[in-house]
Amino acid sequence: MNRRRIVRSVLLAGVALAVMVIPALGSFANPAATGALHNLAADAETKIHALIDRWRGESTPAGVAKTNGRVEATQIDVSAKYPGRLEEVTVKEGDEVTAGQVLARISSPEYEAQLRGAQSQVLKAKQALAEADAQIARSKSDVTLAQADLARGRELVDKGWLTRQVFDQRVNKSESAEAELRAAEAAHDEAEFAIKTAEADVERLQAVLADLVLVAPRSGRVQYQIAHTGEVVAAGSRVLTILDLNDVYMTIYLPAAQAGPLALGDEARIIIDPLPQFVVPSTISFVAADAQFTPKYVETTEERQKLMFRIKLQVDPKVLAQYQSQVKTGVRGVGFVRTNQAAAWPEDLAVKLPR
Repeated sequence: MNRRRIVRSVLLAGVALAVMVIPALGSFANPAATGALHNLAADAETKIHALIDRWRGESTPAGVAKTNGRVEATQIDVSAKYPGRLEEVTVKEGDEVTAGQVLARISSPEYEAQLRGAQSQVLKAKQALAEADAQIARSKSDVTLAQADLARGRELVDKGWLTRQVFDQRVNKSESAEAELRAAEAAHDEAEFAIKTAEADVERLQAVLADLVLVAPRSGRVQYQIAHTGEVVAAGSRVLTILDLNDVYMTIYLPAAQAGPLALGDEARIIIDPLPQFVVPSTISFVAADAQFTPKYVETTEERQKLMFRIKLQVDPKVLAQYQSQVKTGVRGVGFVRTNQAAAWPEDLAVKLPR
């Protein structure tokens, strides 16, 4: 709209200037010069009208549709998974970041204390395991001795050289030794289970502490910093927002008649308002299945003609990689698509990028 006002102002100023200059020159200029000046003014007026027509879409060639849109990029929220105090933020708004880069650190003495406690439980369980192993060794020795005494006692009882009472005592001793061995083996199993439980708790707390270090999930640019150093953040609260500059697109809306022939992967063009001299290549990456801005039920032909469909024009990733530092989101512009794939792109929509 601003561009249209500027063009109209230039047009009016040019015509007014011609109106004032031609009569002024008429008193001393020859007829040929006066005619040339009239032609110059008319030519300027024709070019300005052509420019206005181009931006209004009145001169768009057949098979090419255009509409206004806005450049956007995928946003990724970097959030705190666990509560704590924001100890450090290593980036600021506008910084370029790479995947895996440390963005912020959250301090949580509570989780650190829990980790130390879990590590102590691991050591305690390992000590219990060592004691159980020692007890198993003693119990095995006692079982061996008791079984040997029992075997000798059985021979002596059969020969009448050993009383039945003493033999029963040896039987009881052997059974007690075997029971102690089974108890030691159970204590061994329990100690191993306690070690695994404590180690799992350690791994859990280490994972929690690792998640307290916020890293960039993708390469991009820091768009917003929501929390600052020293603030207490809750679980799930946003700390930073990153723009994925490898996923930049323009969202446009077209009526059903123009959106219907479009297919995913079709070529498209983008011209942004701040740099109208450049034409950015793109492709159609999305066509909405449901119409926008329409009644829930559409019955008449006139109403169906009002159906507007959302379309995404994905910018070529190679172009984004080459001009990543110059990519801006939120910029308005114009998107062009071909409703007839047999139609050729006009000369003024040929790809043209900054050098």
